[in-house]
Amino acid sequence: MTYIHEHHDWPLFRWEDEPLTAPLARVRHKQGRLLGRMEHLGFELRTEASLAVLTSDVMKSSEIEGERLPHDEVRSSIARRLGLDVAGLAQASRHVEGVVEMMLDATQNFREPLTRERLCGWHASLFPTGHSGIFPITVGTWRTSERGPMQVVSGPIGREKVHFQAPSAERLEAEMDAFIDWCNTAPSTDPVLRAAIAHLWFVTIHPFEDGNGRIARAIADMMLARADGTKDRFYSMSSAIEALRRAYYDQLEHTQRGDLDITSWLSWFLDRLELAIDQAEDTLSGVLFKARLWERLSADPVNERQRIIINRMLDGFRGHMNTSKYAKIAKCSQDTALRDIKDLLERGVLVQNEGGGRSTSYRLEGLDESQQADSPHEEGPLE
Repeated sequence: MTYIHEHHDWPLFRWEDEPLTAPLARVRHKQGRLLGRMEHLGFELRTEASLAVLTSDVMKSSEIEGERLPHDEVRSSIARRLGLDVAGLAQASRHVEGVVEMMLDATQNFREPLTRERLCGWHASLFPTGHSGIFPITVGTWRTSERGPMQVVSGPIGREKVHFQAPSAERLEAEMDAFIDWCNTAPSTDPVLRAAIAHLWFVTIHPFEDGNGRIARAIADMMLARADGTKDRFYSMSSAIEALRRAYYDQLEHTQRGDLDITSWLSWFLDRLELAIDQAEDTLSGVLFKARLWERLSADPVNERQRIIINRMLDGFRGHMNTSKYAKIAKCSQDTALRDIKDLLERGVLVQNEGGGRSTSYRLEGLDESQQADSPHEEGPLE
């Protein structure tokens, strides 16, 4: 088996322009329209939208690798770093803080050059204890040859599937120097295509023992921020990728086993990016719904417990609210929770779902019920 990095003209990627012209034009048009709409929202709403997208991006990038991060901790960490109110949100763990730190450095400081030190810092942030799960790993530097060839695999031990084998450790210095130089060179290719190329190129080199997929997606987000010309993120590429996680790995595997024509990968990336931009409409709707709700309640304010619950239900709360959940989140008795809920029902903030007794639950009035439902989760390949 010959992998893409073993071809004599590696890494001189090539592609056919004709299949990409229409989707690229469509994506760039939608990017422009979305950024234009967001510019008219005002600073506070733009920041709120960016917070929602960054939270989704951090969580979905980890979910692609089979890891679920606590939503409240991710949102709290990002909000604090953006200077937003974090009242009622959980304190983020050291691990979550590290993941958020990497993503925000990539997107907020997108104009800064990519360097070895910066990449190694991201890697150290992902693994603050020096372990991946229970296994010790080399952190903050390229992988070495001591552990043998770097194979990207998935599946349980004993039945692993090898997706591809990365370049040997002896090649990493030269490979990463070439990649970093390219990332910092003035683009001659459309910035969106450069984001797709950077993603594929970094994943192919696989310079670290673990975390390569998340760092590759952070690099792609950095490149997309350069394409947008703004540190505010209004669409989540990782969310669109996670929606077709198996296809993502299939596409990467297919590309790794082919030649240097990456038309198929670029086409797939553009398809996912277009979906991400289309999904931004949902984010915008949620932000506007939240703004209108609080504007309505400003004339007759709710109490602090109710404010915490409403914000939790607005900010990615999965499933429906009930008395027990309310009491636990608001740190009050169930009798107090029930009184608060009845008040919110009378105000038209909450509506009761079908069913009664112990199964009685509530949702926000006017918010799409699908946004408050649980989502499936499936395991992904290893990094």
